[in-house]
Amino acid sequence: MNAQIVVVGSLNLDRTYSLGRLPREGESLHATGHAVASGGKGANQAVAASRLGADVRLVGAVGADAAGTLLLDAVAESGVDVTGVHRRAGDATGEAVIFVDDEGQNLIVISPGANATVTADDVVSDDAAWVLSGFEIPDEAVIAAAHLALAAHARFVLNPSPYRRIPDALAHSIDVMVVNEHELIDALGTSVDSSSDTALLQARARLDVPALVVTLGADGAAAVTASGVFRAPGRVVTAVDTSGAGDAFTGALVARLASGDTLESATLFATQVGAHAATRPGTQSSYPTSDELDRWLRG
Repeated sequence: MNAQIVVVGSLNLDRTYSLGRLPREGESLHATGHAVASGGKGANQAVAASRLGADVRLVGAVGADAAGTLLLDAVAESGVDVTGVHRRAGDATGEAVIFVDDEGQNLIVISPGANATVTADDVVSDDAAWVLSGFEIPDEAVIAAAHLALAAHARFVLNPSPYRRIPDALAHSIDVMVVNEHELIDALGTSVDSSSDTALLQARARLDVPALVVTLGADGAAAVTASGVFRAPGRVVTAVDTSGAGDAFTGALVARLASGDTLESATLFATQVGAHAATRPGTQSSYPTSDELDRWLRG
């Protein structure tokens, strides 16, 4: 099936626990709240893009269980084509346990489940203008996503999160890399002064990608190309839950790139979407439509 954006990524059942503060090592705490919802970086990014009006297809895997059905129904309800998501009878659906404190900060632990079974054979789509993938699925599937983009003459966006070594097979396949500050440090193997344009230009050159987008939390984001560094300022918000803000940013970025925006304009827009997501609890449930975002920005 044709789609403007194909996301090759994960689907997880998110179990979120609200806490006054995050636990210390060896400490037990009582949660003040508990919620179960649809999540996973691939699904989150697909939903974020779809809610903003993009035509999105998701490729991945869930178990043949109640959790898998819940995820497919939730993602499809947001307008995402889920015909590329496979049901695995012998595997459980992936899960994420998320702890969120009163300041909106989080800790996340993931059990991959069926996400770990996604193979190159699963990565099929008739056409795409943009292909997005990340690291909650095996390298084989991520590489296949890059090959899909090449075959379709599409652009390939990599969000290497949670970070692991980027496969050599992806060299010269990445059009845009999206990372946070921690992932940038991991990718380079050294600390980076993200406030320095020179440091970010050097980072892009070392990673050998045409475009590098770095999310900077409350400081917004930076889009880095050979032409220079564009900084999208952060928006001051009262954070409720930041656990899905990065995925909201990435989904929004690709949605706007697919609509023809420049990298700079798309980065500014994505920063606004990520900030909005941080003001609501949950991941996909916090993602705005274009109308909701416009009303919020007018405030």
